[in-house]
Amino acid sequence: MSGFKIGSKVPDFHFECTDPAIHSFKDLAGKNIVLYFYPKDNTPGCTLEGKEFKILHEEFKKLNTVILGVSRDPISSHTKFCDKLGLSFPLIADEKGELCTYFDVSIKNWLLRKIMSVSRTTFYIDQQGVVKQEWRNVRARGHANEVLEYAKLNSLY
Repeated sequence: MSGFKIGSKVPDFHFECTDPAIHSFKDLAGKNIVLYFYPKDNTPGCTLEGKEFKILHEEFKKLNTVILGVSRDPISSHTKFCDKLGLSFPLIADEKGELCTYFDVSIKNWLLRKIMSVSRTTFYIDQQGVVKQEWRNVRARGHANEVLEYAKLNSLY
């Protein structure tokens, strides 16, 4: 069940990440976070979205903002995906779907009672760990730039 709502503080989830120095949101204290959920590594839309965030990564860094990509793929898949695209930001492996459930981004098959995919969704979390903005069911093309424009207007750095 989702516990998420705009204005709520994100719990300190523990997760597996391609950056071994990051194990939880607590490790990013004092940073703004762009948390973007995507369906699957190495698919056309997810590749495009990853590349667009990669291109803008330095701009986000200037705004004291960390980019974290999340899917249900295992860490081994994420590592290969990062290497293939040359991603300069980390990816979180949410294999159990805990983050997906909290942020209500899972696409479920109620008949089979299982999660089928992840809805392309992004959240902007401020330096205090409060969710300030959400973009749901987004198109990959141009989305990273839209998030950057929001960050420029709302980041404390």
